[in-house]
Amino acid sequence: MVDRGASALSLPDDWPAHPDPILALNRMGSFDWDLDTGIMQMDAQAHEVFDVRPDEYDGNPATLGMRVPPAEARRLDTMVSHALKDGSENYGAYFRIRRRDGILRWTHTQGYIRRDETGRPRRIIGIVRDATAELDESVARREQAVRHEVRRQQTSVVQLTTAALAHAVTVQDVIDVLQDTHGLTHLGAASLVMGLVEAGRIRMVATGPEHSYVPGTRITRLDAQYPMNEVVRTLVPHFIESPEEFAESYPLLWPNITDLKITSAAYLPLIVQARPIGAIGLLYNDRHGFSEDERNVLVALGSSIAQSLQRAMFFEQEKDLAQGLQQAMLPRSIPSVNGADIAVRYRSASLGRDIGGDWYDLIPLPGGRVGAVIGDVQGHDTHAAAVMGQLRIVLRAYAAEGHTPATVMARASVFLHELDTDRFATCLYAEIDLSTGVTQLVRAGHIDPLLRYADRTCRRLPLEGGLPLGLSAEFGRLEYPVATVELDPGETLLLCTDGLVEEPGVDLAEGMRILGELIRGGPDDVSDLADRLIDMAEERGGDDDVALLLLRRHGLIDQRSGGRLQQHVAPGDPEALSEARHMIRAAVRAWGAGERADEIELVADELITNALMHTEGSAVVTLRVLAGSDRRLRVEVEDSSSALPRRREAGESGVSGRGLLLVDRLTDVWGVEARGGGKCVWCEFMVGERG
Repeated sequence: MVDRGASALSLPDDWPAHPDPILALNRMGSFDWDLDTGIMQMDAQAHEVFDVRPDEYDGNPATLGMRVPPAEARRLDTMVSHALKDGSENYGAYFRIRRRDGILRWTHTQGYIRRDETGRPRRIIGIVRDATAELDESVARREQAVRHEVRRQQTSVVQLTTAALAHAVTVQDVIDVLQDTHGLTHLGAASLVMGLVEAGRIRMVATGPEHSYVPGTRITRLDAQYPMNEVVRTLVPHFIESPEEFAESYPLLWPNITDLKITSAAYLPLIVQARPIGAIGLLYNDRHGFSEDERNVLVALGSSIAQSLQRAMFFEQEKDLAQGLQQAMLPRSIPSVNGADIAVRYRSASLGRDIGGDWYDLIPLPGGRVGAVIGDVQGHDTHAAAVMGQLRIVLRAYAAEGHTPATVMARASVFLHELDTDRFATCLYAEIDLSTGVTQLVRAGHIDPLLRYADRTCRRLPLEGGLPLGLSAEFGRLEYPVATVELDPGETLLLCTDGLVEEPGVDLAEGMRILGELIRGGPDDVSDLADRLIDMAEERGGDDDVALLLLRRHGLIDQRSGGRLQQHVAPGDPEALSEARHMIRAAVRAWGAGERADEIELVADELITNALMHTEGSAVVTLRVLAGSDRRLRVEVEDSSSALPRRREAGESGVSGRGLLLVDRLTDVWGVEARGGGKCVWCEFMVGERG
């Protein structure tokens, strides 16, 4: 070591005959080395430090070689030479000397370099002293520091491993942390093995760093004579301190692991709530034996690993339970329907019990119609999944009963409100007549659907919509506007939950635009397109589930075979009557009735009103487009009365008696048919080909 900051040393004028008393008091000797002559004078104390008599030393530093070992002398010479050349004012070094009794002692020297006005070194004045006691104390301090560092490193093993395990969610994550090379480095082991207790046996789940198993140890009985099995049986750690002990204690295992050059091993039971769930073995090839501190640290490490494994096991059990519940609530299969290709997909982004309430459904309806549902219950837990399942069932039931889309949504909202839950749900319901393509859509707080045309262009369908299910009932706002579009052959309707659209840093409008671009460039086949969309969601990640439903309408069905749009109207139900009128208005315009649209609406309204006023039951209104040599729109109103309608003169007030007169004047042809115990009044309008 070269010291540069010390002050210069001055020697008394009568030195060396009379040494500096302060130096002598501290058992320090001094020397004066004339670099021009090479003579180095030493005082009596310096002779004592080097253990040389005055008659043995001739002033030549080389003579001290009898006491300074060659290696030490070379190191000291090199240090002094560097100090002289690099302009240093002083230097210092520890070196060993061998006294005449053969004992090595540590010596410390400090030299102060005197230079002339040109900077040339001319003289070194210095001190020497015995430093053995000092270094012994220093070594003791270093050993204590080393022990402290070892304890710190051992504690760090637990901390580093625990920190890594904190991010482990599944059992496989725990295994990956321990098998990872860096994990082994943290543990200080050359290799490890880990097994879990399953059905009264131990199944090996990890080896590291190589994925290799000793033959016959993959699954073993608890009473097998292996160290891992022993610590599981006894719940006591087993520390093997030498290869000989290993070979003697486990003669079946030792021959199979000799290539690992194991010198010691620690097998630790993994205990949770006084119950063993497995064991881990750490094998070392650079240590013999374990101190008490090391054993304590390893036991703590085993406890940390056991806690992480238990947490991971609970997570996997809860996830399996939650996903099982969620899958049970979703449709087991989607029915095939004539006239359309259907694809549904579901992606779970959940962790543990944090599952979502997203769902989809497809409901076959009479008359060539089908209902498509997409929804999302608020929250990410098993309660959300349970509410989702109940909502799916009631929506299906209300739709199958023949209610209008708006009524289906309103009744579902009332049902959810009456469940007395704090959850609400967004939902989108579409009722599609696959023979005509007329599609009625109702939105309850959900994101809009998208429509891809046959030429692959894609647009968002903005729907007015109402409040989410549950909230609309709570606030008394059960009116749900109905939007009607016509789905032409080759066009695809997409319903999805917001997990497919939402992305950090991207607003909803931009998300919908990006989704539209992806749909536009996607494959024509709805199954392939659905896979593409789910792959995109997987790549993007996110913490929300994704549900989607795609429906692509086939070519035109022969509409003479009964393709139709039908609505049930109950007596005393003004809402149903309003919905029927809305359906008729939307349908005749979507089908291209042109200037005859108002006439068709008026006649249909008269027939429905007559059926409700003059019979005691409900009415069923059906609209058809009949294709042939000419294109006609047919309106049918069926009731349960067998009494035939008759034309009557208008009364004095002029408010009644005009129904059949209007039918006769405005339609091209009309008539009455018997239908079981009731009848059907029908009429047709020539509407020509669509422009």
